[in-house]
Amino acid sequence: MTDVRIATHPTEFVRLTPDEMRERFLVEGLFVEGEVRWMLSQSDRILLGGALPGGGSLTLEAPHEIRSKGTLTDRRELGVVCLDGSGSVAVEGGETYAVEAEDIVYIGCGTGQVTLSGEAAFYLVSAPAHLAHPSTLIRRADSQAVEIGDEEKASRRTLRKYVHDQGVASCELALGITTIEPGNVWNTMPCHTHDRRTECYLYFGLPEDERVIHIAGQPGQTKSMVVADRQAIISPPWSVHFGAGTSSYKFVWSTAGENLAYDDMDAVATTDLR
Repeated sequence: MTDVRIATHPTEFVRLTPDEMRERFLVEGLFVEGEVRWMLSQSDRILLGGALPGGGSLTLEAPHEIRSKGTLTDRRELGVVCLDGSGSVAVEGGETYAVEAEDIVYIGCGTGQVTLSGEAAFYLVSAPAHLAHPSTLIRRADSQAVEIGDEEKASRRTLRKYVHDQGVASCELALGITTIEPGNVWNTMPCHTHDRRTECYLYFGLPEDERVIHIAGQPGQTKSMVVADRQAIISPPWSVHFGAGTSSYKFVWSTAGENLAYDDMDAVATTDLR
């Protein structure tokens, strides 16, 4: 049974209790050894998943909720992120890609069955697709890296773009990894919204006893959620999405929607936040 999340209106958001917010927007329990687990958001039909082969192999079956008569990739594209460890991503009738920590494999629609193997922790992001783009391995070292933020504002970070409008092509999926540098805590500041895309964050590389405080909501009516390692946040197009951690950490960012342009966002002044 896939965890399905129904879209939330911003006027409803402000009335949610902390527990209700977590039920709507926080994705927990994706990573269980020997299993593939899925969450489906009705916002832009994004699928988030986790897979821990534990030294064996796991085949990605299409969740019942997407009503595919074939494989997961029949009408979808897929990003497979190796969070840590090493393993392989095998595409039916195609290549097998060996991956290490922070490598990403983009898999185009119509590819067929996908099998994950090894001791890696795999994070999965899938969105509907109408065109077949080539499956591609993007090594961490080959991603487009940009240093952003400000040490004096505790926001220095390295943003790596993997699947984006000027890199590996996709239908509507954009995907990358941001690393918060040691001694810094803030991500995505100054913050923004983007009405044309839903965004999801998967926080990882966070020590077991540390947390990230993630801020969500319309700029003038924000609320927070406390997030642990390998937990994800769904951010609707109307919501800001930023946070601060109690230690250095990383996150996988992914978007799906009608616009692939990375810089298609509406900036929010810090002084406008409430």
